Amino acid sequence: MFQHFFWGGMWFGHFFWIIVLALIIWLVVKNINREDHFREHSHPDTALEILKRRYAKGEITKEQFEEMKRDIS
Repeated sequence: MFQHFFWGGMWFGHFFWIIVLALIIWLVVKNINREDHFREHSHPDTALEILKRRYAKGEITKEQFEEMKRDIS
C-alpha cells in the first residue's frame, strides 16, 4: 500500500517540476519578446542607419551605398 502511494507521489513530483519548468520557459520567452518589441519602438532607425546596416551586411555595393546616401541627403 505504501509503495503505491510512493509511486503516485513521485508522478506528482515529476508533474510539478514539469509545470515549474514550463512556467520558467514561458516567462523567459515572454520577457525576450517584450524587450524586442520595446527595442523596435523605442527609437526608429533613420534611413541612413538602415542604409549603413545594409552596406555592412554586404547587401549593397559601395557605389549603391554612395548613390542612395546622396538621394536621402
